[in-house]
Amino acid sequence: MSAAAAAVLMAACAAQPGVAQAPASGPAPLETRAAQGKGQVPAFPGQTRAPELKAGVAYEVSDYVTGIEKPWGLAFMPDGGLLITEKPGRLRHFKDGSLSEPIQGVPAVDARGQGGLLGLAIDPNFSKNGLVYLAFSEPGPDRTNNAAILRGKLILNAGAPRLDNPTVIWRQSPPLASALHYGGRLVFARDGALFYGSGERSILPGRMQAQKLDATLGKVIRINSDGTIPKDNPFVGQAGAKAEIWSIGHRNILSAALHPKTGELWTIEHGARGGDELNIPRKGKDYGWPTITYGVEYMGNPIGEGITQKAGMEQPIYYWDPVIAPAGMAFYSGKAAAAWKDSLFIGGLGSKRLVRLSLKGEKVVGEEHLLVETGERLRDVIEGPDGALYVATDNDKGRVLRVAPKR
Repeated sequence: MSAAAAAVLMAACAAQPGVAQAPASGPAPLETRAAQGKGQVPAFPGQTRAPELKAGVAYEVSDYVTGIEKPWGLAFMPDGGLLITEKPGRLRHFKDGSLSEPIQGVPAVDARGQGGLLGLAIDPNFSKNGLVYLAFSEPGPDRTNNAAILRGKLILNAGAPRLDNPTVIWRQSPPLASALHYGGRLVFARDGALFYGSGERSILPGRMQAQKLDATLGKVIRINSDGTIPKDNPFVGQAGAKAEIWSIGHRNILSAALHPKTGELWTIEHGARGGDELNIPRKGKDYGWPTITYGVEYMGNPIGEGITQKAGMEQPIYYWDPVIAPAGMAFYSGKAAAAWKDSLFIGGLGSKRLVRLSLKGEKVVGEEHLLVETGERLRDVIEGPDGALYVATDNDKGRVLRVAPKR
């Protein structure tokens, strides 16, 4: 090692004692732009800036659904129909080339800013109970609002499409006067519990509650399908703690999916300028926001004390700086493209691309950027029953793209 290189390495280690450095040699990273968090170093090798690793899958892109406005969430039903939420507050059903009128029974939403009708999930027992779940920003008095989860029975073949007995089963607390950071993804676990990534509402009064157990801002929430609390949640019975909390210290989770082998929840949350995080939120753990984070405030100043590590707080398994502005994500089964099997696909908003991560266990070993040619913000991505990817574009004249591996 040259004297100059050794000096740089020593300076970095002095800035953050005990921090492992990325290897000086090896494949070049896909990301080559300067990081926003100047002087910040990863906590372990491979935590950021993975090398480009192409799967070599040729694909073709076509319009699957058009005529929709700012689609936010996608979910395929057991019969092959596709449910779509539109941010302004509409739920649609698409099947056999036909797009339904807005489904009745959807609640009023506060669609200002990042609010609206957000993620959705289909009950694991849908074929028996017909239940669907919607996340939305619920308007309150004096321009306050909160994220909420609604459950209703979907009726499609008896008159106008509708939700019967729509019922709010969970509300984020406390409500705040903010139009930002609701989170919005709903994911059913294998045991039937329902996860929700709850944002911290961005403004300072919300941000600081990401570390507090008496609020559900900046948390992963875990509830039963009827809104009751699972008895094995980590803070059940703890005085002053919200029993629905699963993990704490999150910023704004907009990507969530179950790992196909382990069944664990994986999430990605937005950083500020730098610091989008891929996490595996585990029971009772603290993921650090706003105490530790990579990146900086939007104005360029440090976030809090500007530290990236602290005892008792979890590290992301991967982070991006600069950010990709993540949206929905999906693990790929390999049904139509074996080379994509077990890849993690992530929609990019500001980055306007579909990000594919190659994984080895819980380690990101490669990154590939797809759909760059579309030049559109990508809000959600799911795998369809045919093995194609279905990607929602975040536009007023929105569409759902079908990304099909060429056979």
